[in-house]
Amino acid sequence: MSKPRAVVIVLDSLGIGASQDADKYGDTGADTLGHIAEHCNQGKADNAFRQGQLRIPNLQRWGLAEAAKESRKKALPIDNTTIVEGAYGFAQEVSVGKDTPSGHWEICGLPVPFEWGLFPNINPCFPKDLLHELIQHGKLKGTLANCHASGTQVIQEYGEAHIRSGKPICYTSADSVFQIAAHEEHFGLKRLYDLCDVARKLVDPLNIGRVIARPFVGNTSDGFQRTENRRDLTTPPHAPTLLDAVQASGSSVIAIGKISDIFAQQGISHSVKAPTNSKIVDALIEQMKKVDEGLLFANLVDFDSVFGHRRDVAGYAQAIEAFDSRLPEIESLMRPNDLVLITADHGCDPTWPGTDHTREYVPVLFNGPNVSQSNLGKRASFADMGATIAAHLNTCKLDHGTVCQL
Repeated sequence: MSKPRAVVIVLDSLGIGASQDADKYGDTGADTLGHIAEHCNQGKADNAFRQGQLRIPNLQRWGLAEAAKESRKKALPIDNTTIVEGAYGFAQEVSVGKDTPSGHWEICGLPVPFEWGLFPNINPCFPKDLLHELIQHGKLKGTLANCHASGTQVIQEYGEAHIRSGKPICYTSADSVFQIAAHEEHFGLKRLYDLCDVARKLVDPLNIGRVIARPFVGNTSDGFQRTENRRDLTTPPHAPTLLDAVQASGSSVIAIGKISDIFAQQGISHSVKAPTNSKIVDALIEQMKKVDEGLLFANLVDFDSVFGHRRDVAGYAQAIEAFDSRLPEIESLMRPNDLVLITADHGCDPTWPGTDHTREYVPVLFNGPNVSQSNLGKRASFADMGATIAAHLNTCKLDHGTVCQL
C-alpha cells in the first residue's frame, strides 16, 4: 500500500463571513466570498476577463458554497445545483491576530495566543530609535513615508522622491509588519534584502511578526510596479508545528509559494518559489507528479496581495474562477491514499473600508478517494485541520486541534 500523502492549499484571505469575535476587530459584517458573489450577481464585478454571476462549479463540488451558507447564515447568490462530493465546514480562528503567520501556524496546529507588536496609526508611526538605528546600520540618508499605507499607493506617492534621494520607503499596516520598498535598479535588490536583514534584527525586541522587502520598478511618467522579488522575514514559530511532526515521522514537507517564508524555513524539506497564483498551481501540479508521500503545502498569494488589499472585487472574482478552473487538474493527480485540504488563513474583504485583513471564518474543504460527503460543521479552531492532516499522515499527535471525522 502506498504511503499517505496530504496536500494543503491556502487560498490566501478567502474568508467566508465575519467570525463570532469580528466586533473586536472592527470587522462586523465583513464577508470576503459573500460580498464578492453579491457584487458579481449585481453586475458590479465585471471586467475584460469575466462578467456576471460568480462561477465556481468545482469549488462548489468540494462544498465551498455549503460551508459559506452555514458560516454567513445565508446562501451565496450563485447557481446551487452542484452536488457536493467532499467533506466541508468552516473554522473560527482562536489566535489573537488576523495575520498571515497566525493563520498558517494555527492551521498547522499552533495557535498564537499572544499579541504581536503593532505600530500605531500615527505619522510617523515608527519609533525614532528604530529609524535612527536603521539609517545608521543601513548607511542611509534617511527614510520616506514612515506611516500606515497601502503598498501599491505608497510607491506611487514616494517613488520619485525615493529615486531622487536614495531613501527607502518604510511603511506598515494593521498587521504586525515592517515593510521596506525600494527600486530594484536605483537602490538595488541585494541592498534592499540586506537592509531588511538589518531591520529584522532591530524589530525583534518589538515582537514584530514580519519584515517584508517590497522591490519595485518603473518611473514617474509610466508609474511604478511591484516586482515578483518580494521577500518575507518572519519570526519563527514559537513551538513545533505540523511541519515538524511530518519531518519527525520521516516524511518530507514541500513548501510552495511563500510557505517557507511564513514558517521561517522551520520544518521545510524543500521549497519551491513561484510568484503568482497560476505559477503556484503549476508548481503544485509538478510536485504532485514527483512526490509520493508526506505533505505538499501551497499558498496562493494573489487573492490577498493583488486583489484583497487593493480592494479589487472584479480581479478577486476572476482569480477565484481561475483557480476553480484548474481544480480538476489537481483532482486528476490524486492518489489512492491522498487527502487534500482547501482553506484560507483570514479574510481580506475587497468591499470593506481600508486596505487591511478582515476577521472571518475560513472554509474547511477536505477531499480525496477515501473522503465521504459530510458536513463537518463549525470547527472551534483552525488547528482541527492540522490535527486531521497529522492523523492522515500518521505523525505524532499535535498539541492542539480535534481530528475531523472524514
